[in-house]
Order: sequence, then structure tokens, then C-alpha cells
Amino acid sequence: MYVPAHFAVEDRRELVAFMRQHPFAIVTTAQDGHITATHAPLIIRENGEELWLIGHFARANQQSKALEQGAEALVIFSGPHAYVSPRLYESKLAVPTWNYAAVHAYGRASIVDSEEAVLALVHEIDAQYREQWDSLPQEFRTGMLRGLVAFEIQVKSLEGKYKLSQNRPALDQASVAKSFEATELGDLMKRSQR
Repeated sequence: MYVPAHFAVEDRRELVAFMRQHPFAIVTTAQDGHITATHAPLIIRENGEELWLIGHFARANQQSKALEQGAEALVIFSGPHAYVSPRLYESKLAVPTWNYAAVHAYGRASIVDSEEAVLALVHEIDAQYREQWDSLPQEFRTGMLRGLVAFEIQVKSLEGKYKLSQNRPALDQASVAKSFEATELGDLMKRSQR
């Protein structure tokens, strides 16, 4: 990701908090010269300094094969974003842009191929589903679990970018922030200007 210094976010705690707030991510891998991406809800787990992303795919998803082979993965967490009109700037010599926040996590994927692991993951993603799950026929539950593949990605590096008008003069930053008041993007802009 192209990250000019004034947009870079390097605080690991901030990046992990962002990932937890936006856990529906894009998992990308490359296999045999073909790039594949799947949108998936992820669990972010820390174990000391280690950071893990845990999720599941449909077994029929061809990307599962890349994960089985220990593919390198890029996982993209996207946050709030919006078009910024140059009419918000003091100078008329300005171009339109887009403000956004994103975190990229890089690591190696592996499959956790046991029904128990998949079931634990399903329950962790949606604890409220547990009561309904317990009432379902056993053959349905078994079929569902066999149709899923759980995976984990040990994160080796994180890259964060909050492009929130930090490259603009203070008056422009204030004008843009005001235009996004009472939105998640506006809140993020306020926090990043401190």
C-alpha cells in the first residue's frame, strides 16, 4: 500500500483496535499466478506479541487450496471512507480526493481442519447462534461443518493508513472534518488531529 509519512499509522494497538472494529475483511492470496480474494468475517486474536487472524471459508471456495498450501496472505481491513470535494478547501486551486482508513495485515495462512475447530469458530463469531445450533438435527450440523474450512493467518507485519486530510492546511482540515461531523470518518479525523 502506498503510505506517505503523514498518513502512516504505526501504533500496533491502534491498528489492532481498528481491525477489531472492522472485522469483515478481504483475504487475498496468490496461487499459480492467479490472485484470489474472499470477503470474510475474522476473529483477531493476540497471544503476547503474536497476532492471529482466524476465519472460515466454504470448502468449495477454491481459495481454500491456497490456504492448505500455506500461501502468503494479504488481509485488507477497510474502515470509513468518503469523497472530499475541493469546494471544502480555502484555495480554489485544489483537486478532489477520497479520505479513508485501512489496515493491511501480511502473513502466512494455514488450515485448521477439524470439525471441532470450525464449530468453535462458528460459535465465537456468533455466540447468539448457539441455542439455535443446538436445536438443529445432527445431520444438518454435520453437513454444515463439513462444508466449511477454518483457517488462521499468523500476522508478520501490519501497515496502516489514515488518509484524513493531514496533508492540507489546518483551515482545510477543519472544514473537511466539519463536513463529516457525526460520522465515523469525522470521529476518526478528530482523533487523528490531536
